[in-house]
Amino acid sequence: MVHVLSGRTLLRPTDPERSRAFYGEALGLAVHREFGTGPERGTVYFLGGGFLELSGRSETPPSPGLQLWLQVADVRAAHAELAERGVEVLRPPVQEPWGLIEMWIADPDGVRIVLVEIPRDHPLRYRPGI
Repeated sequence: MVHVLSGRTLLRPTDPERSRAFYGEALGLAVHREFGTGPERGTVYFLGGGFLELSGRSETPPSPGLQLWLQVADVRAAHAELAERGVEVLRPPVQEPWGLIEMWIADPDGVRIVLVEIPRDHPLRYRPGI
């Protein structure tokens, strides 16, 4: 087995400045580090236990199969905050049949992002008998 020490998701946006404004300002993600210079410089954002790196440029948007899963403490508060910042909400918070509370947004290139709240009594947080 490969011993993985760290990982991150790499995005090559079609418009790096627009994507930096979305992830840094609209979503409010904290910057872990930046590297390089100019409009295509790299920016790495904290994603809880992982990272999201925007670097380089792509002529085409990422595959529609790429989606980001971001756990938040309170998805309804995130909904209100993002709507206030002008982020288009594709689907407001809904409790799913599997128990998670999810809402959906998309980045400027159409990458779908699910914001997830895990209720206190959900098995991801609580496992009876363990």
